[in-house]
Amino acid sequence: MSERLSRRRFVEATSVAGIAALAGCGGNGGQSQRLAWHAGGQGGTYFPLSNEFKTIVEEYTDFQLNVQSTGASVENVGSLANGDADFALIQNDIAYFARNGTGIEAFQDSAVENLRGVATLYPETITVVTLADTGIESLSDLSGATINTGDLGSGTQVNALQILEAVGISDFDEQNASFSQAADQLRNGDIDAAFVVGGWPVGAIEDLANTNDIVIVPISGDNRSSVKDAASWFADDTIPAGTYTGVDQAVETVAVQAMIATSAEQSADTVEQVTAAIFDHTDELTIKTDFISRDSAQDGMSIELHEGAAAYFG
Repeated sequence: MSERLSRRRFVEATSVAGIAALAGCGGNGGQSQRLAWHAGGQGGTYFPLSNEFKTIVEEYTDFQLNVQSTGASVENVGSLANGDADFALIQNDIAYFARNGTGIEAFQDSAVENLRGVATLYPETITVVTLADTGIESLSDLSGATINTGDLGSGTQVNALQILEAVGISDFDEQNASFSQAADQLRNGDIDAAFVVGGWPVGAIEDLANTNDIVIVPISGDNRSSVKDAASWFADDTIPAGTYTGVDQAVETVAVQAMIATSAEQSADTVEQVTAAIFDHTDELTIKTDFISRDSAQDGMSIELHEGAAAYFG
């Protein structure tokens, strides 16, 4: 896995050495009224949810959020570290790797020391999706397949490679694209399966299910045990029956946790205002409303909390 990750866009675009050097000068210190908020691909959950946060923050504070579509977690850590982003959505496992300089080669022995947590949000379900006519029904069927593991540098890609390695799948052709592009690849027969990480229902999978007969490949039984043994941040999860058209039975899988992150250089006042706007008005959200709340916003927090968030959550 480490050899693959060493070639990823994150390393090409933002070297680990560069991140370490820039870690002390990121952020805008809260001086600007415009804040850069880095999300994820437009076919996932990060992007539409971030736009709901934008609406709330702009309603209840003087800040304006510039929500950007990105390759998500790993890329977003780099953007926080070098000051291109003021806030970003990332996975809790990627946050831990980055802050502690471990886990994946992009961060190995080069901790992103200015990375700070704000709040956790909801379980990010690992969904392995294929079409009915591929004949893929279990993870073992992925051997020899062409698999989209997610955007280069994304948490999805990291999780996909972790899972494949944990269950002993090493013979596969890896493709890398956004959730929406992966859905098109499945439609066109260019790939056999795709990994998607996001709170269900994921828009790109919904759209695919409305035009094609899909299969959600379970991560259950011994495979689930192997995945959880290999990486402690994975938790049991289930995609309910009926979440996607044609998928009439619940599917067992695993999940990580989505979270809001920022940098240590961001002012306490800015972070506290943005955090308060979101978590005082969660009733105005329409996405992941069963999960996002002030009471659960520190569940699974894997890194040090920013002082502004700590002031809000008390």
